[in-house]
Formats: sequence, C-alpha cells, structure tokens
Amino acid sequence: MRKLILAAALAATTLTAGTLQAKEAPTAGTRDVEMWRLECGGIHLADGATFSDTHLFDGQPRALAGSCYLIRHGDDYLLWDTGLPKSLIGAPTSEHGVSLSLESSIVDQLAQIGVDPKAISKVAVSHYHFDHTSQLPDFPNATLLISEKDWEVVNSREEGIPYLVRSAFDPWLGQGAGKVETIAKDHDVFGDGSVLIKATPGHTPGHNSLLVRLPKTGDVLLTGDLYHFQEQAFAHSVPQYNYSRVLTLSSMSRFDETAKVLNAKVVIQHDPGHVARLPAFPKSAQ
Repeated sequence: MRKLILAAALAATTLTAGTLQAKEAPTAGTRDVEMWRLECGGIHLADGATFSDTHLFDGQPRALAGSCYLIRHGDDYLLWDTGLPKSLIGAPTSEHGVSLSLESSIVDQLAQIGVDPKAISKVAVSHYHFDHTSQLPDFPNATLLISEKDWEVVNSREEGIPYLVRSAFDPWLGQGAGKVETIAKDHDVFGDGSVLIKATPGHTPGHNSLLVRLPKTGDVLLTGDLYHFQEQAFAHSVPQYNYSRVLTLSSMSRFDETAKVLNAKVVIQHDPGHVARLPAFPKSAQ
C-alpha cells in the first residue's frame, strides 16, 4: 500500500510539474512583442501643488507629457491609455492655471505605421481620468480592460466625480454595448506572461500599471499615474486628490520592488524625460 501511495504522489508531482512547465511564459528571445509610444497630449500646470499632500511642490510649475502605448503581440494589438480629447488638435485650451494641448490623434498615428483602428482587439486604461480615456470612442469594437473598482465608479450614478468623463465610455455602457473585461487583481493580457496588468490602486480605487516584457529591450514598467514625474517617485509624494494615501504608498512600494527585482526600465507616463526612454514614434521598442 505504501508503495502505491508513493507512486501516486510521484505521478501527481510529475503531472503538476508538466502542467506548470506548459504554462511558463516564453523566454525573452522568443516573444513576438513590440511596443510604440504614442503622443497623447501635453499638460502644463502653473502650480504643481496638487501633486503633493505635504506641500512638496507648492508654487512649482509642471510640464507633463501625455503618452499612450500600442503593444503588438503576434497578430493582436493592445492599446494602453487613450490620452486627451481630439478636440484639442489645433485648439489648445488654458484655464485656471492648466493648459492642455494635442498634436495628433491616436488614429492618425496608427495610420502612419499601417495599423487599422479595427485591428485593436483590446484597449486598456490605467484608470478612468479623462487624460487617459478621451479617445476611447475611436475603438468601439475593442474589448475594454479596466479594473473592477474603477468600472464601478464609471457605472455609478454619482455626479461630479473629478476627472471622470463618462461619455468616453459610451461604447461599453448600456444595452448592446461592447465587451468589457474587468480586472480584480493582476491580469495576464495574452495568457503567456508577456504583457501583465499590475494592480496599483490608490490614485483611483482600481488604478493599474503595465508590465511589458520585450525580447530585446527587456522588461518595461509603465506607471499609469502611480507617479507623474521623477521627483514625485523619489519622494513617494502622494497627490492631494488621490483616492487613498495608504493604498498609494503600498502600490508605490510594490511597484518599486517589482522594478528592482526585474531590473525593469521604468517609464513614468507623464514625465517628458521618462517617455524619452523609449524610441520616438514611429520607431518601436522590441
């Protein structure tokens, strides 16, 4: 009997090991993954005070980049964040110390590299703020990937939620709407470990960041709005308007540790110096 038990245990162990091996992500050299950095707007603030609840940036002007990212995985395309509204093209605005501008739409940039907007099968947003979601309606046939907590906010009846423009989500709201895939924790977008949405709540209830594992460039971590610029990352400074200070600090710690363990290239999506860490469009990172 004892021999039978040992044999069964050995067989189960072997089966489990084989199953785990089959699910392992491909090595970096075999991944067919490519990423483009897209121009998605510019933001200038006369006073950066709101980026710190401890007054670290009071009175300091801030110029922020708006950046979105196109990831090709084999024949599939994922769009990460969709930037400021197209109405700003040729018509920049300035009000209450905040200036917004946009040079080119995502659709026009896709045309430059021969990608049909209908080829975008998935569009993911780091969070629901308008400077990350305004061009969503140009991709109504794509599956929307968004955190459960942020989707709850979008679907709520509460009015006047700061930085939320619900009309950007119209293609996925209501009867006959497009497909939505809500994310509770981390999410493997393509099922092979090459593109991972990482839960980093705090800026909004369900804020996410993105890990892209490129064959030549290596691991790249996109912050979403976990950080807005380098000095904020150094100080772990929490914006005044964040949903939760505790969750933000926890997410910052987890993100930094992940970047260290993986020796990843960190790209703070709003920092002009950081977005320049990736090739300028139309070149791609591979």
